[in-house]
Amino acid sequence: MKERQFHKAIFAAGCFWDVEKAFFETPGVENTRVGYTGGITKNPTYEEVCTGKTGHAEAVEVTYDPRKITYNKLLDVFWRIHDPTTLNRQGPDIGTQYRSAIFYLNDERKKLVYKSKGRMEKTGLLEGKPIVTEIVPAGEFFQAEKEHQKYFIKHPGQC
Repeated sequence: MKERQFHKAIFAAGCFWDVEKAFFETPGVENTRVGYTGGITKNPTYEEVCTGKTGHAEAVEVTYDPRKITYNKLLDVFWRIHDPTTLNRQGPDIGTQYRSAIFYLNDERKKLVYKSKGRMEKTGLLEGKPIVTEIVPAGEFFQAEKEHQKYFIKHPGQC
């Protein structure tokens, strides 16, 4: 029997609590975890990231089954759950830690991201505003503290 093989993807789209919920509830996603990536500090804490001085984004690592959902479908979820035209801001959350970003894991994913971005720009849903989503290679992902994992389950209605 062939072992199931899962893939990973990393997205940042504002406060990681809401982003995690959206991906966790997506069929084909096996697991999610929130954390920090894209910065300069090793093992940053939530408090450090909130200052905006570490350079990290609040991000979600998505583990998915590619037989049940494609990376392109995950990209569709990403574009749908936030405003990719606002720089360093999502709703009331302001700062580089809340930036819109896709951290790709290989060159094939990078190509898919740019194609997906192009499709999104052509939909007209953004009313002609340019997408400011950062598209960069994935670096080290630091898991956030336990109290931030699956926050939406622990605190229903607060995200």
